[in-house]
Parts: sequence; C-alpha cells; structure tokens
Amino acid sequence: MGKKTLTKKSYKIVQFWFLLSFFFLFVLTGWLFYTSNIFGIRSAFYSIIDPLEHNYDCKKETDKQNDDLISDFDDEVKISEVSLVMVGDSLIHSALYADARTDSGYDFRPMLSELKPIVSNYDLAFYNQESILGGEELGLSSYPAFNSPYEVGDAFLDAGFNIVSLANNHTLDRGEEAILNSVSYWKSKNVMFHGSASSFEERNQIKVMQKNGIRYALLSYTDYTNDIPVPRGKEYLVNLYSEEQVKKDVEALQGKTDVIMVSMHFGEEYSQTVSDRQRQIANYLASLGVHIVIGHHPHVVEPTEMIGNTLVIYSLGNFISAQRGVDRLSGLMYSLNIIKEESKEGVKIYFKNQKASLIYTYSDTIGGYRRNFKLYPYRKLNDKLLLDAEMYYNRFMDIAVSNRQDVEKW
Repeated sequence: MGKKTLTKKSYKIVQFWFLLSFFFLFVLTGWLFYTSNIFGIRSAFYSIIDPLEHNYDCKKETDKQNDDLISDFDDEVKISEVSLVMVGDSLIHSALYADARTDSGYDFRPMLSELKPIVSNYDLAFYNQESILGGEELGLSSYPAFNSPYEVGDAFLDAGFNIVSLANNHTLDRGEEAILNSVSYWKSKNVMFHGSASSFEERNQIKVMQKNGIRYALLSYTDYTNDIPVPRGKEYLVNLYSEEQVKKDVEALQGKTDVIMVSMHFGEEYSQTVSDRQRQIANYLASLGVHIVIGHHPHVVEPTEMIGNTLVIYSLGNFISAQRGVDRLSGLMYSLNIIKEESKEGVKIYFKNQKASLIYTYSDTIGGYRRNFKLYPYRKLNDKLLLDAEMYYNRFMDIAVSNRQDVEKW
C-alpha cells in the first residue's frame, strides 16, 4: 500500500517538470523565431500590434481634446448688454398744460418730438415725474401744489420712457386721492415705477423686469415732502428715505435682480454744489451694492462721480418745466451701457460707453404768455433758440463731468 502511493507522487513530480521544461522550450523557441524573424513572425507581430497602439494613441489624443473642450467651456464668458438713458424732472407748470391744451384734452407729444428719436433708441429710459398725475378730474394745478393730466404720462411713454420715479417733494401735494389716481395710471402701463403705492403689500412687492438677459429693478425715495406729513398708517403713499428702509429693500432684491437703480430726490434747490447730506446718502447706497444712484431735486445740474463701482448722478436738473433762467431750463441727459459678464467665477456688472449731453426747454413769449414749449438737445440750438448756447453748454458740462475722464460729451 505504501509503495503504490510513492509511485503516484513520483509520477506527478515527473509530469510537473516535464510540462515546465516544455513551456520554457516553447518560449525559447518562440523568442528565437521572433528575433531571427523566421517565417516573418516578427513582421506579422508588428502588423497586429501597431494598429492597436495607434488606436490607443488616438484615444488618448481624443480624450485630451475632449478635456480641453470641457476646460474651454468652463472658461467661457457670457456677455449680456442693455442700454440706459436718464433725464431729470418733469415739472408741469400751468404754462405747459395751457400750451398743450387741445379741443379734446391735452397733447404734450410735440414738446418731446426732438427728443423722441434719441430716447427711443435706448432699451431703458428713466425720468422723474415731479408733478403728480392725479388727472384733470381733480382739477389741474401748478406751484406750489401740483396736479397734472394723465396725458403727460402718455407723451413720455410715446417718447420711449419706461422707468419712472414717483417719490419726490411734490408727491403729497394733492393728497391721497391724487396719489391713488397716479398709481392706478402707471399700473395700467407696461413700465417700471416706484416711489408710491396703494397699499403696504403693493409697496413691498418690488418689481423686477428683464431686458436682453439682464434683470433690473428701481427703488425710489425722497428726502423731503415740503413739510406735508405722511398720513399715519399710510406710509406706502410716498417712500421717505431712511437707511433702515433702503437696506431692507435692497436686501429683498438680493438674488432676484442683476442691477439695482435708486432714484434719490435729495440735495438743495438751485445749488450746483453737492451737499454733505447727498454725499452721505450716496456713500451709504454704494456700500449696499446699489449700481446706479439717480439724483434729482435741485432743478439744476450737479456733478457725477463713481464711488467704487457705483455711478452717482447727484442731480440731472430739470427735463421739462416752465421755470425761468437758463440753468433751470437746462438738464443733463446721461446714458451708458450696462454689461453683465457671467463666468465660472460668478456674475460681474459694469458700465461702458458712458455719455453726457445737455437738453434745453425752449418757449416763445406771445402776448405776455409763454407758448410753443419744446425740448432741444443743445447740439441743435442756435442763437434764435438760445443766445450763447455754446458758452452755457461748456459751463454746465464742466459742472457735470469736469472730473470724469471716462465720460464722452456729445
């Protein structure tokens, strides 16, 4: 029994060494055939392996190209752009609505006809409706307590304006009914407006609109009410400026809009110098991340500046009025392109093509009454329309943009 078992083990050992020897002999023979290229074995081998290596290299190159494309996509910058023009106060004195009177109502469109081709060329166009549009049914009135016909708004819409500020020192002139009429009128139009509302709920629903892929919003405040108290419990009728309120409003817009504009009724009337109060407010708004501060109230042109990335126009002056004096009949027209740059780094907002021009409100005096009111760009004025127009242009433009090398005058 023991001898038979030993024979089996010996057989397995011999078998193992035989197979191992055969394997080494096979490998050695194959190597000799390959190195000597006997029967063309080496050539045949390369004919098989070369395409495989080529395909592998091609795959590596394709993968690299795909990686480069993905990297290029990640680095891609998307640019959106929208154009904006801004003008100042629409202050409708009795001489203006008397001049606009027709058999069927009022027509202010001829007064804006020279500006319409300019304004309508922009995507966005801002102005401040200084005199309340309470409608003729409440009785039209002039200084010191204004009320204007709805046709004023119709003319501005026809000229291309689509952003309107309603908060100023004359908002409360004719009381709650006039404000509600005004708000109702503007709600019926496809425009952005802010500064007055018919309820707290409406006041807190700040409108955000979009143009060319850029979302924008307007906030509007006044620093004055001509000492007219705001009705208690109805503070929504006019937006009084306070740091607390503006901070709350700006924070409510975070993540909902790309550009925040603040219309600010502040400063000293008829002063072409920026006050300490204006600078304080402008710096605070800039600290909140507001992009553009649009100032009005002084009725004359004041300087503009950049505070960090925030454009501040301290006063655009009057757009249209029946006030007297060249400084009060001249207003600033300021335009720019808002650029939105999107990349993997985030969203960046900046401005280009900043331009400044002046406009003038012309009128004739006929039989002791002022008639034929019409707005003109300064570049279209002559000595008949305004004597020494070039001198006035240089004077007011120096005030507006004397320290702004980045602004083109036209």
